Amino acid sequence: MSKILFVVTGTDHWTLADGTRHPTGFWAEEAVAPYQAFKAAGHEIVVATPGGVVPTVDQGSLAPQFNGGQEGADRMAADLAAFTELQSPISLEDVHLDDYAAVFYPGGHGPMEDLAVDATSGDVLTRALESGKPLAVVCHGPAALLAATKADGTNSFKGYDVAAFTNEEETQGGFADKAKWLLQDRLTEAGVRVQVGEAWAPKVVVDRNLVTGQNPASAAPLADELLKKLV
Repeated sequence: MSKILFVVTGTDHWTLADGTRHPTGFWAEEAVAPYQAFKAAGHEIVVATPGGVVPTVDQGSLAPQFNGGQEGADRMAADLAAFTELQSPISLEDVHLDDYAAVFYPGGHGPMEDLAVDATSGDVLTRALESGKPLAVVCHGPAALLAATKADGTNSFKGYDVAAFTNEEETQGGFADKAKWLLQDRLTEAGVRVQVGEAWAPKVVVDRNLVTGQNPASAAPLADELLKKLV
């Protein structure tokens, strides 16, 4: 049995352009679906957050409207409660990458607040990428890629094809005109090639050892692609 490192946002808010704090954290489906897939395949999960804080779930991700109704919402809440590793994270600063067979970053708006500017997380991403071990990032998780830089200042993921939450999806979600910046734009500015798929439909992009997904619906297929790399 190998270990998979889950790097999860440690914040409970996203600061908007007008300075207000939008309550957020990680998105439930993006953590739960891969967790279930990895556990079913026999892998051990270790959660890491900045400072080792217990991560906050975005309450919106537990709402019936995002889970196909109340029954789905109840099931998601139960599945999230079963993800007990979330309650005892280690600190990102204490991560020894050699201990893990793969690295995974879920999204939610939280990474836009903390992981996008977290140098320790950026170093973990850079080292994971350069090591060749499977690395998977989904939805707003790719905000963390912005903190991954080489010694010369260029982004470690420059020239890579990725999927990430798109400007269209941010607009339809009601936040594009409220955000300080948009993920698709920032990644593009950093030289990362964002492959845009249909809004809200599953889209997974594989480029070398990097596997990325566009939105919550991409979390489960992304997990499948990561598992293929662990065979």
